[in-house]
Amino acid sequence: MAEIEIRLPKMGESVTEATITNWLKEVGDTVEMDEPLVEVATDKVDNELPSEAEGVLIKKFFEENDVAQVGDVIAIISTDGGSVAESPQKEVESVAESKVTEVIKIDTDDHSVKNGNVSKTGPSGKFYSPLVRSIAEKEGVSMQELETISGSGKEGRVTKKDILSYIENRGNKPVTAAKVEKVEVSKSKPAKPAHSPAIPLMEGDEIVEMDRMRKLIADHMVMSVQTSPHVTSYVEADVTNIVNWRNKVKNEFLAKEGEKITFTPIFMEAIVKAIKDFPGVNVSVDGDKIILRKNINLGMATALPSGNLIVPVIKNADNLNLTGLTKAVNGLANKARNNKLSSDEISGGTYTVTNVGTFGNVMGTPIINQPQVAILALGAIRKVVSVIETPQGDTIGIRHKMFLSHSYDHRVVDGALGGMFVKRVADYLEQFDPNREI
Repeated sequence: MAEIEIRLPKMGESVTEATITNWLKEVGDTVEMDEPLVEVATDKVDNELPSEAEGVLIKKFFEENDVAQVGDVIAIISTDGGSVAESPQKEVESVAESKVTEVIKIDTDDHSVKNGNVSKTGPSGKFYSPLVRSIAEKEGVSMQELETISGSGKEGRVTKKDILSYIENRGNKPVTAAKVEKVEVSKSKPAKPAHSPAIPLMEGDEIVEMDRMRKLIADHMVMSVQTSPHVTSYVEADVTNIVNWRNKVKNEFLAKEGEKITFTPIFMEAIVKAIKDFPGVNVSVDGDKIILRKNINLGMATALPSGNLIVPVIKNADNLNLTGLTKAVNGLANKARNNKLSSDEISGGTYTVTNVGTFGNVMGTPIINQPQVAILALGAIRKVVSVIETPQGDTIGIRHKMFLSHSYDHRVVDGALGGMFVKRVADYLEQFDPNREI
């Protein structure tokens, strides 16, 4: 019987896991090549995964709401209509049943915990997800300790929340029976966050559970701040020429290109030019190595209808002219609003831009989108009274101005580079040709 393993594919840079949200096929169902098999969700996007083979689904390794790691086998498809295998839950029940009359002796030197490995199924028959096993191995939690954790998941399964709660309170409890393997921590590994204090509740308070995406965004933001020492530089730019030019050509541009031209692609064009001048902001850090990115892939932080943020990516933005950038920006923004972004369209970014001016903010201190090393926030364009230098002398006038806020990873981007880069972006914006042809 030919069996094909269906693995959870890589779904974007920095995405290491996904939640199984809905199986579109059940065990025993016939599956066509490229037919949607399962729906999964990450911190960035919800996706349907197509089948990589044609045949019969004979086994599922994860149930709905389980978390799988990239590369995990999530299902098996028989290409010649073989018999249906037992589900993971039946396997667990079978193991548990065989243990009913057996006195279970937990030995920390057992093969299941040697070298820090934790088995998928414990001596009691409990099933442990890949994420729980990974956390256990990293934190030196033995199989014996796992078996003592009371699970809040389906049928008593230990969840990520359960094991993290156990680890948090672990130091307050004596551990005598288990040999806890010492975990060596790399010097470059960020410190763990301090535990949040208990929050007192007051009359009238309402408790709202974070949705899955907000939890993952929160984890990603905390991780970024712990990883990169953030520094932010600010520059004010006079964008009067850009405002006047856009007002002049927007109707003609729409009629000619079928696209509305916003300020975003104009800003993106200036940012691309500045990245070419200062490629040191278009890098990533891997331990003590710096990865110099060849491509300029601009991420554009975009608000979803839910209020969460997503970052679609304009690939090879340096190869696009203003019209191409306009179409890319509009296309990705429209897909984001309609939850139609693919995993490829939210991965591979090398530098990110966020427009805080959309919400009326004049500036911000954005958090770096790991594994990048810099991010630029665009403030609101405002009419301000300004000193205008002319050959005849200085005058007072009304100008359109905005602030640019550049946050960067001070491990590899020094103040000089970070400051010169954002100043160069401002220079390109101020030098915009008001007589430019579309």
